[in-house]
Amino acid sequence: MNLKSIVGWVTFFTGLAIIVWALYSSYNIFTGRSPVPEFFKIEKMATQASPSQKGRLPISPEALQQEIGKMIGEQLKGILPLDTLPKILNLFVWSTLAWILIFGGGQISSLGIKLLKS
Repeated sequence: MNLKSIVGWVTFFTGLAIIVWALYSSYNIFTGRSPVPEFFKIEKMATQASPSQKGRLPISPEALQQEIGKMIGEQLKGILPLDTLPKILNLFVWSTLAWILIFGGGQISSLGIKLLKS
């Protein structure tokens, strides 16, 4: 066995290992065995109205707009939970990363096959 053949086999199995690892990690993530890597995270903000503001009607247009914004935000929390969008984005980013790893592993394996053929 010459050096070219050894390098070909090593690159072939390295590419296969990358593909297998990406598929296994994706399987564990999508079956819930391991958590999704957090690329996006929304920090929860504590929004408490001050005691002097409670029970008062907003007088200025800016205060009225803030009050309407708070009301719409509360209604949206009931429809779509706050952590849903980051979870979807994290799964999308992980799927894209896994696809890149699988594609890269395939390219590395094909380089190993080319080295073995020559």
